[in-house]
Amino acid sequence: MSSLMVLSRRAMVLGALSVPSLAYAQSGFDSWVASFKSRAHSRGISQRIIDAAFANVRYNAEVVERDRNQAEFRREIWDYLDLVVSESRVTNGRRAFRDNRRLLAEIEDRFGVPAAIVCAVWGMESAYGARRGDIPVIEALATLAYDGRRGRFFEQQLMAALRILEAGHVRSRNFVGSWAGAMGHTQFIPTSFEAYAVDFRGDGRRDIWSDDPTDALASTAAYLARFNWRRGMPWGVEVRLPSDFNFAQAGRDTTLMPSEWARQGVVGVDGRAVPDYGSAGILLPAGARGVALMTFANFRTIERYNASEAYVIGVGHLADRTAGGGPFVASWPRGDRGLSSAEAAELQRRLNAAGYNAGAVDGRPGPQTRAALRAWQSSVGLPADGRPTLHMLERLR
Repeated sequence: MSSLMVLSRRAMVLGALSVPSLAYAQSGFDSWVASFKSRAHSRGISQRIIDAAFANVRYNAEVVERDRNQAEFRREIWDYLDLVVSESRVTNGRRAFRDNRRLLAEIEDRFGVPAAIVCAVWGMESAYGARRGDIPVIEALATLAYDGRRGRFFEQQLMAALRILEAGHVRSRNFVGSWAGAMGHTQFIPTSFEAYAVDFRGDGRRDIWSDDPTDALASTAAYLARFNWRRGMPWGVEVRLPSDFNFAQAGRDTTLMPSEWARQGVVGVDGRAVPDYGSAGILLPAGARGVALMTFANFRTIERYNASEAYVIGVGHLADRTAGGGPFVASWPRGDRGLSSAEAAELQRRLNAAGYNAGAVDGRPGPQTRAALRAWQSSVGLPADGRPTLHMLERLR
């Protein structure tokens, strides 16, 4: 079967492109690749590496479809954690931690990043190496660079990928990853690989792709250490809030020492003051009715790996569970979901109509909308957490 027929079948399954438009895309892609290969050679990549890397590369319609349709659905934090910190993942994480305890201890000793955190990133990114991706990295990155939505970014990644091949860190046949070109056990993108990956055993290669996770796990620790992981400091601690807590103080921008929070009645779930690890903020990922977290500087360090707040909570909680900890003590408000864009716009209209300045009615509740919601909540005797939910909208109706 020809490559065009394979791509046509993919396009029909995805509903992404008709056969004529796919053929047109392939033609444009081939022209773009020819131009890119010339640029790559002018920047010092050998013709041998370029020709080998692009030998079987085709426009990948599935990659484009996945890029255009990501983040269409927002999970609630509890649904997300049910998935990424499931009991099976915790069980697998404890097994992976036990099986690799000596390696992880070595890595922790060298870089100062807790073994459980490194193991949790491994679990989040590839289910402990089980799902590292099987899409050719060059094909994925070339397709995304040509497609144009973030063309400059993906062209930079593609150039870095060629340099990785030139340096001999991986063979072409093993150079696979996710649809977005993230690679290996802990899903480094090529430029991050170049900047932060390490050769932990000194064998001359930084190999994050093989079944042996050594370099991948060490590279993750090196990355977090580079972004100022602080030894002896947790990522976050579950806390209990007093009944009169001032929810205007919630958020990671308001920080106090744990002893100062304790004087306001914010304590650990065991009822004792949290040790003074460092300045911390109070994060309420589901508002007043869910889990409350005291977060430290290491929360922001994990955020450098993935900017999603939910991802950081997932890594931190999975690490705690992997190290033997239990589930969160507080429950989640599972019956109270967030708002669609249309519902958020209605919330803004109703707040404005009630005399609370929620700002523009754009369906995107930012700081002004949340401040208006807090003011209204306070006026009707509700916990003023400013979280826009269906329950709040129904109260406003």
